[in-house]
Amino acid sequence: MLRRGLVAGPDFEYFQRRYFTPAEVAQHNQPEDLWVSYLGYVYDLTPLAEKYKGKGHTLGQRRGGCLGMPGSWVASIDGGCSFPGDLLLKPIVEVAGQDISHWFDPKTRDIRKHIDPLTGSLRYRTLRGRFLHVPPQLPRSDWANDFGKPWWQGSHYKVGRLSAKTRNIRIINTLTSQEHTLEVGALESMWEILHRYLPYNAHAASYTWKYEGRNLNMECTLEENGIQDEEEEFDSLNMDGTLHTPAILLYFNDDLTEL
Repeated sequence: MLRRGLVAGPDFEYFQRRYFTPAEVAQHNQPEDLWVSYLGYVYDLTPLAEKYKGKGHTLGQRRGGCLGMPGSWVASIDGGCSFPGDLLLKPIVEVAGQDISHWFDPKTRDIRKHIDPLTGSLRYRTLRGRFLHVPPQLPRSDWANDFGKPWWQGSHYKVGRLSAKTRNIRIINTLTSQEHTLEVGALESMWEILHRYLPYNAHAASYTWKYEGRNLNMECTLEENGIQDEEEEFDSLNMDGTLHTPAILLYFNDDLTEL
């Protein structure tokens, strides 16, 4: 990415977004590009999928294969029994790009639990089937639990916050008359919106951003800059809010990003 040169503001080469929209999360819906969101945050689980893809998790060293074990278990090279890594990844891959807050207890931020009807013990409630780092149904002394914290605990995979409220904004380049409509988070600063706009104009920081003739404060949000979200008002009037999208006008100053 181009360096900022003499332009004021953050260096976008090292800029990190704080917010992501649900539509952006939904684009990362493949095993090799796997994002999910839960409890207001966005997580990139791609490294987790790469780590466990195709690996078997050895859960026993008893000789004689997997006699008496469920059909999804396979014999490992050393004669024990293993649970295929791809099978434990399947419930996670199935929800790639989606919000999985319903998996979690918002108070404890842990996977929801229930009383197992077979054992009478408190266990994780996994409606899509057991997945990575969830213990097996029956207690086993040889279950490998040396992975540290489960993937859903801690912030190792966290990439940012999920925008609870989004809105559309039009950005019009008065120099070229080009217009683009962006979906942005309601709590994003103008610098973050500018960062979203860079794929359309790599020199966007060399422009003055204005709304209704006023220079915008790039440290503030749209609302703080007086660009109100009128969606609720349109709904109360039974009008289509998409008929009116606020427009930000860009006025070219000088191309200082190359200096």
